[in-house]
Amino acid sequence: MKLLLKAVTIASAIVATPVLAQTWTLDPEGSHLAYGSIKKDTVGEVNSFTGISGQVGSDGKADIKIDLSSVETNIDVRNERMIEYVFQKAGTASLTAQFDMAELSALSVGETTTVDVEAMLSLAGADVEFDTEMFVARLSETAVMVSTNDMVFISTEDAGVDAGIDKLMELADLPGITRTVPVTARLIFNLDDKKAEAEPAAAVATAAVSVEGDVKAGKKVFRKCSACHKLDEDRHTVGPSLYGIIGATAGQAEGFRFSKQLQESGIVWTPETLTTFLADPKGAVPGNKMQFRGLKKEADILNVIAYLRAETQG
Repeated sequence: MKLLLKAVTIASAIVATPVLAQTWTLDPEGSHLAYGSIKKDTVGEVNSFTGISGQVGSDGKADIKIDLSSVETNIDVRNERMIEYVFQKAGTASLTAQFDMAELSALSVGETTTVDVEAMLSLAGADVEFDTEMFVARLSETAVMVSTNDMVFISTEDAGVDAGIDKLMELADLPGITRTVPVTARLIFNLDDKKAEAEPAAAVATAAVSVEGDVKAGKKVFRKCSACHKLDEDRHTVGPSLYGIIGATAGQAEGFRFSKQLQESGIVWTPETLTTFLADPKGAVPGNKMQFRGLKKEADILNVIAYLRAETQG
């Protein structure tokens, strides 16, 4: 989260030239803020925040807000527990910074650089100072992308959320949850005064993180699944192995204990049945044990199926 703020500060550095010394606004659609955690020493998960907003002023002051209620862990009850116990119903977290923009004032369209920044995260009454290296790219005259250059780690103790982590362990009956959290951020900023001339935010984001083909896009989507599912044959973890999933019968993988509902569903996993199930697992097979709420974008579903076919069907 600290990165987010720092990233924002950097973006303001890019607008340091007299012509560009104006306010830049964060584009929430093109931006992404994520963090990871590890449970039971071996189970890794990636979570994110879907509600982020803010600006970088012409004076170099960055002010970013993170809507803590927008935390997305892909499990509803876990979202609720994060909001109540870890974030202490704080509502928002603030990231602020002030820095010298001189080193980035000459950055031209298409150029990139890395800069060191400092920032402060304010969360539920705790203020934590951070510093990190950020990668900055000038996408156009009116758009800037700022991202973490390396993974950044935040101590849960410093952030004042250790008690909340303890409560999560108790509720989920877990032996441990990591107390150092890796954070990554990709932030897109648009120049306010030239919005009419600016490239659409979604197009800018796509250009910045474009993918080549459905399989490659599906690999990225599969990150949401990888905490529970592996692609290796017979390697079951929280969920069953997805090796050879296309053409397999639902609930029949040897060595994994499926719900009765899935075992008796009679579903054969084809691209069509997978499309229905991935969009709404609970609706497709009521009563099954899968906690994932489903993929909301049709393109994500099609791409992840293409990836599964390419990686597991030979």
